Order: sequence, then structure tokens, then C-alpha cells
Amino acid sequence: MTSTQQRAELQRRIWQIANDVRGAVDGWDFKQYVLGALFYRFISENFAAYIEGGDESVDYAFLSDGVITPEIKDDAVKTKGYFIYPSQLFANVAARAKDNESLNTDLAAIFSAIEGSALGYPSERDIRGLFADFDTTSNRLGNTVKDKNARLAAVLKGVADLDFGTFDDSHIDLFGDAYEFLISNYAANAGKSGGEFFTPQQVSKLIAQLAMYKQTSINKIYDPACGSGSLLLQAKKHFDQHIIEEGFFGQELNHTTYNLARMNMFLHNVNYDKFNIQLGDTLIEPHFGDEKPFDAIVSNPPYSVKWKGSDDPTLINDDRFAPAGVLPPKSKADFAFVLHALSYLSARGRAAIVCFPGIFYRSGAEQKIRQYLVDNNYVESVISLASNLFYGTTIAVNILVLSKHKTDTTTQFIDASGLFKKETNNNLLQDTDIDQIMAVFDSKADVEHFARSVSFEKVAAHQYNLSVSSYVEAKDNREAVDITQLNVELKTTVGRIDQLRKDIDAIVAEIEGEELEA
Repeated sequence: MTSTQQRAELQRRIWQIANDVRGAVDGWDFKQYVLGALFYRFISENFAAYIEGGDESVDYAFLSDGVITPEIKDDAVKTKGYFIYPSQLFANVAARAKDNESLNTDLAAIFSAIEGSALGYPSERDIRGLFADFDTTSNRLGNTVKDKNARLAAVLKGVADLDFGTFDDSHIDLFGDAYEFLISNYAANAGKSGGEFFTPQQVSKLIAQLAMYKQTSINKIYDPACGSGSLLLQAKKHFDQHIIEEGFFGQELNHTTYNLARMNMFLHNVNYDKFNIQLGDTLIEPHFGDEKPFDAIVSNPPYSVKWKGSDDPTLINDDRFAPAGVLPPKSKADFAFVLHALSYLSARGRAAIVCFPGIFYRSGAEQKIRQYLVDNNYVESVISLASNLFYGTTIAVNILVLSKHKTDTTTQFIDASGLFKKETNNNLLQDTDIDQIMAVFDSKADVEHFARSVSFEKVAAHQYNLSVSSYVEAKDNREAVDITQLNVELKTTVGRIDQLRKDIDAIVAEIEGEELEA
């Protein structure tokens, strides 16, 4: 079976688990239990593999909790960031789950113990609350303890039956892919609330390539609205992780999604000391001011959300917004995220940001901010993508690429709206599409109906309008019409119609004559 077939089979089975066991529980809520069980299994096997250290004579799951010394536990937490006793391993709990009448409370105690194992260690903040959304006592699982345990046991069994190989096998990548697949499917069915925090893998891949373009190494990568961490992790997946020297940084406002992002890091084998995900409002309470600048920034911030803006007079003096001389509108925070990212960007780096198209042509404060960005030569490219690429929205979004090391004053515009493959529910950006976009991004060449590099003077003359359609002429796909030939055909058609009418009149007259004779 090929890796593609394995991935498809694994995804099919995981999706089936979610559908089989959720019952009356809303799918968007219940995904937390499926994802939590996947995460629990992963860290259990990851931890067991670490303890065993490749020694086939050691099977951690069969050891007694009593053989664990304080020294072993201390060393493990310092290295892995957490500790799991043999009795707490997923495999052992799942094996006896069906007949365990206290399963829900046992799981709650185990999750609390895993999180508690990091207390007082550097990993404490990274581990705290990871299982917060895996509420084993919630009424969403059922009204009685028996109902709760039955659903929990079904979830554990379904996840236990998944065969993706041992931790050291290549199949572990399929496990990570399946995790993202599950999120994407629930996001697709959840409408806007799902699409807000999940960026499709192919779009993430394009953004990662743009942000890390031609860099052999970067100090660190940052996402100021990281959602589930899919953009950050695409950078890890696409590039050798060693070129990201100091790791992955992100901030997220939604608590549930913040937990997903941290879980996602562990699921992709990013150790606690190589990522730093913070909870909070990036625009009002930004983290990582002491960590900047970043050589690569990727982001898909929420589109046109409200923010404090001018209601907080101190923001105009904020280092992030002051250079532009104006704050983004209170009803549309899009450029607030852009200016924030620019402030955190290093002199050698790039930021690739998914943006709502309206910010590139609207007047007022947004026009003044565009002027600031163009006058200071920060805008490298604006790329328009096809519609319906994202879950929960059909909007044809743009990608804004910012750079502080441009070698000329032109701005590149790429119309990639025609690059996609039609799928059942959503359009899909293909690898060949990404290659085509990156090739013209690299060359900065003008390609009819696809790409154009525009001078600073022309952009300024257009009132700093940065809409791709203002500079790249769309291809006219209408069929050419030969008027002379059309007239000839019309004349012939009219003649045929006239003759047909005469023939019909003759037939009618003949019928009427026969009726009179009768």
C-alpha cells in the first residue's frame, strides 16, 4: 500500500470513528474528545519510546509504577516536559476501558496527573491545560455516568484500533496528517467558526514557502494569530526543521484553539522547548516583544473583526501603529494585524499574511496605511487566490507579502485566481499551482493575465490601490463573434423560418378545405 493509500485509509477510519461514537453530541464539540484521545495515545507512545530508548527487551507498558524512581521521573520531565506512569499509558487504559465503571473519573485523574507532572519545571506553562477540553464529566457525553463511560470507551477503542505503526515508523507522519484531516472536516461542517482557525494545508504550504523564500536558515518563525498552528507546522513539514534555529512562536485568542495549537506541536514531535504558544489578544496584549525580530512570519488572521482602535488613545503611540500615523478602523482590524506583523519582522525576513480583499482598495484610514507601506517599500507582492479554498467561507482571499529588504521599488501583483482544482465541497490549490506562483514570485517577470511588477509611481498615481485586478488584466474568455458571419446565419435562419411558416399555412389551408368538402 502506498503512502497516499495509507493516508487515505487512515483518514477514512478516523472520520468513521468520529461519526460512529458521537451520537447525539454535536460534532463540532465532540471533535475535542476524538482529538484528545488521539493526542493521549500519541504522547503515551512517544513517552514510552523515550523511556525504552530503543531497547527491545524493555516494554514500558508492562512495568509497575513502583519501579519508577524520583530520579527517573525528574530526568524525563526535564527532557520531555511531562511524565506518564505505565498504568496511565493510553494502551493500558484503553484495554480495560469497556469494563471500567469509573472510566470517566479515572481519565480525569490521569490527565490531571500528566499536567501536574510539569509543575515547577520549565515546561509547566506548555503542558498546563492541554486536556482542558477533554472534559470526561461533561453532560455532552451523556446524562448518566454509564452513558459517559460508554462513549469514552468507544472513542478509546476506535483510536486504539487505528494502525499507523510504531512511533519510530514513517507512519507517524500519517498520524499527524490524519489529525489535520479531522480538524479540516469538522471545520468544514462548522461554518465560519471552524474556518477562522484552520488554514488548508496547501494554502499553508504556499504561505510557508513565501515567508521562508531563499532562506537557508532563520532564527524563528512567528504567527500572531496562530489558530491550531497549521501555518507554523507547515513550515516544519516543508523545510528541514534544523534551519528554524529557535523554534516556533504563536499567539491565539480562543482558549480551545490555543490548546489545539499546543497539542498540534506535540503531535508533530516539536518538543516543549522548541515552541512557545501564548494565549491572549495579539492586538491589545501582544506577547514576544522581547523575542522579536522574527525572520519569518506567517498568518491567517480573522477577517475584518472589531477591535479597540481609536477607543484606546494610547494605541496611536504604540510602536506597532505609530509609524503609519493612523489606526485601522475599529470595525476592521485587518491592517492592525498587518502592522503588528511588520513591527515584529526582521530586516532580512518576510511576512506572508492572508488578507481580506477589501483592505486593498478601501479609502480612509486603510488607504493611508497602504500609502505608508508602499512609500516605505515594504510591499513585495500581492497575490489573489481562487475563491472557496477555505473552510467555512467562499471568499477569494489575497496573500500580502511584506519585506524589509527589497532591492527595487516595484510592487508585484499575481493573479492566481484561476489556479485550483475543483473538489466536492471546496476548491483545492495543487502543488503545480504553488510551483507556478513561486516561479513568478522568484522571477518577478511580467506574464500576461497572470503577473505584473508595477512601479512605485504608478501605484501612487492609483491612490495606493493594491488590488491585483487594478494592475493585472484578466483574460477575456468570451468567445469571439464574427458579426458578418452572424448576420449571414441570421438571414438564412430568418429565411428558413419564413418558408416554414408558408409551409404550415399551406397545410392548414389544405386541412380546412378538406373539412369544408366533407
